[in-house]
Amino acid sequence: MTGRELDAAGITDPALRQAYARCRRLNARHGRTYFLATRLLTAERRPAVHALYGFARWADDIVDSLDPAVSASARSVALDRLREELEAGLREGLSGEPTVRAVADTARRYAIDHRHFTDFMASMRSDLEVTDYATYADLRAYMHGSAAVIGLQMLPVLGTVVPREEAAPHAAALGVAFQLTNFLRDVGEDLDRGRIYLPADLLGSHGVDRELLCWSRDSGRPDRRIVAALRAFEDLTRRVYRRAVPGIAMLDPVSRPCIRTAFVLYAGILDAVADAGYSTVQRRAVVARGRRAVVAADGLVRVAAARLAEHRGGLRLRRERPRPTRLTAPSAAQAPARQEVV
Repeated sequence: MTGRELDAAGITDPALRQAYARCRRLNARHGRTYFLATRLLTAERRPAVHALYGFARWADDIVDSLDPAVSASARSVALDRLREELEAGLREGLSGEPTVRAVADTARRYAIDHRHFTDFMASMRSDLEVTDYATYADLRAYMHGSAAVIGLQMLPVLGTVVPREEAAPHAAALGVAFQLTNFLRDVGEDLDRGRIYLPADLLGSHGVDRELLCWSRDSGRPDRRIVAALRAFEDLTRRVYRRAVPGIAMLDPVSRPCIRTAFVLYAGILDAVADAGYSTVQRRAVVARGRRAVVAADGLVRVAAARLAEHRGGLRLRRERPRPTRLTAPSAAQAPARQEVV
């Protein structure tokens, strides 16, 4: 992480700066699309986004390890230890685990509801215990903690031009849309971990079950029934993207290019899946590097325009700006209700 970003965010403690730098490295290494979009944020907001991503990535790596030397019980113990570290970090503001220290500091600075982190850890625990979902309603309950709350965590950092509770359902929907996209892209890799995130009733309506998916993965051969099921899952995912769209205009104008870029790039993964013939059981679909560059360039133009307008005083919208503070997170009575998405 550049010193300029940390300085802009008012992060001066050396150990805390190192913690944020670790989160940035995790983002750069594992979240290429997300990291690229984050570069379009103003410098003072980037460390917080890196902290949120870095912590989520750290937890995800625990539950998703394919290392045969790491047993399921070892992953469970590690996840419990991380949960305890997180709870203590959110309560006390300190932690020996760098990603926890950074995310606890971010939660305090932006008064992020602690329940979002609790719900996230509950979904991570579910990944160690649940291997498939009977219906989309079941999957949606899981995604509240694994995806929707990520969008809700981001809102205080991004800022809004409307009351935050008005933007919250759209932010939650965007988090879910991104995760549904990942599920479609990573069908084969998830199978390697023993998991199927596509709902069983959707698969079954096209004659697909676990046995057929595993056969296709192992043999490397496609099947028209799987193609039909994945196409139906793509349609479902695009509906959630449409639910999220209005939320972009509700953000602080200088934050919109970042989220719009992430939106376009992630939606582009759906296009890549379709262009590859819905073959994600056999291989992961990726957006071409040239396409990512074009979208990023468009984002830079939008960033420049938004910042110029702000500098000239052309923005007259009532804005709920992110306000880094030393306050504790909102109480349960103050916190927004759980957000549901389609």
